[in-house]
Amino acid sequence: MVDNTSVRAIHMTNGKVTLDDRAIQTLKAQLRGDLLRPGDPAYDEARKVYNAMIDKRPALIARCVNVADVIAAVNFGREQGLEVAIRGGGHNLGGLALCNDGLIIDLSRMRGIRVDPAHNTVRVEGGCNWEDVDHAAHAFGLVVPSGFVSNTGVAGLTLGGGHGYLTRKYGLTIDNLLEADVVLADGRFVTASAKDNADLFWALLGGGGNYGVVTSFLFQAYPVSTVYGGLMLWTFDKTAEVMRWYCDLMTNASEDLYGWLGTLTVPPALPFPESLHGQKACGILWCYAGAMDQAKEVFKPIRSFGPPAMDGVGPIPFPALNSMFNAAYPPSQLQWYVKGDIFDALNEEAIALHLKYSAQLPTMMSTMHLYPINGAVHRVGEADTAWAYRKSLFSATYVGIDPDPANNERMRQWCTDYCLALHPHSAGGAYVNFLMEDGQDRVQASYRGNYARLAQIKAKYDPTNLFHVNQNIKPV
Repeated sequence: MVDNTSVRAIHMTNGKVTLDDRAIQTLKAQLRGDLLRPGDPAYDEARKVYNAMIDKRPALIARCVNVADVIAAVNFGREQGLEVAIRGGGHNLGGLALCNDGLIIDLSRMRGIRVDPAHNTVRVEGGCNWEDVDHAAHAFGLVVPSGFVSNTGVAGLTLGGGHGYLTRKYGLTIDNLLEADVVLADGRFVTASAKDNADLFWALLGGGGNYGVVTSFLFQAYPVSTVYGGLMLWTFDKTAEVMRWYCDLMTNASEDLYGWLGTLTVPPALPFPESLHGQKACGILWCYAGAMDQAKEVFKPIRSFGPPAMDGVGPIPFPALNSMFNAAYPPSQLQWYVKGDIFDALNEEAIALHLKYSAQLPTMMSTMHLYPINGAVHRVGEADTAWAYRKSLFSATYVGIDPDPANNERMRQWCTDYCLALHPHSAGGAYVNFLMEDGQDRVQASYRGNYARLAQIKAKYDPTNLFHVNQNIKPV
């Protein structure tokens, strides 16, 4: 541990952070990974995150390569009184993987994966992205339920709950988490599961990065290799009709069938039909994970509705489906602003508001998505995990995206107005991974009746709120 009785690493001089080389060198000697400071050649690249709107300048970036590095970094941050942020895969849209003038505990080099085909489990280190997991598991004909963009970080998506293409069939990502290895705020290393440190494990099931640095996850995996999926588009004038039909379909369909609905501006490029280029449209991205010999029959009534102006649905390896949008959204090159809501139903007034704001998409890449969160999700009790919306139907997000920072304010205003208009029709909270600077009331609403218990567990494992650069749950 760092001896800080005679030296402090960080000082403020005329409002600027300065570093004491003796303390920094002590930490550096404890790490097998790199310790970066402003001015180091790799510093600017290391502080980039997925969202190019985020531009923060930490005082130190500890690029950990093992658990010992994480323990050393946590102890150093606590003892030196630094602001500490945890970075996993670096996808965090709200920029909460970074902080200004503090210490970043960066796990992005901890990317080990072990697949156990005998037990259908996958052990994943905390710096992995889902494309790492998809690649490793697919070789064994397995998949771990995740999200929609495979360059998303495993840690952030999981700890926020995790909904994606397999949610209706296999539940949220947290519903498939078996155990987690965690470095706590006091530097202790523990394993959390339903049997060991069960209260901590419960809090990790949706409670975000509030409780420690998760260095590895053990997931249940499932025998899914090829699915029947892809994109269908309808012209924008059919959006209300599609939404009504879609809501009924997702409420009653087999759990093998999943589709998320979005409104978008069609890119002027292949594989989109030229007649749709630059036009606003309504789309559904499908994923059917049932028997492949039944897929065409399942999609007969779907294809007869409309019919769609574009049908790109067919057999596809799951990793290909899960990475379909990776190239369109390159990391660290696009400005992102997001808002979110959760809905128990979609009434006519809400549909009308979706039409109004989707007609005003502020940039070519901006969009709205509705993700179904029913099926297997509803078979878990509201108090069984930190995720509290076990009876709701949709998780929605309003997303402003553009490469040009000059459009940031316009995107912020559109997302904010959209969310304010729809919020009275919502269930009250949001998926925490779709929150940015939404405030403490919004965080509490997102955990509903589970918030008080989460705050008590926070007080047990992180009483000083060392890990507060997140959608914070304050200790009580």
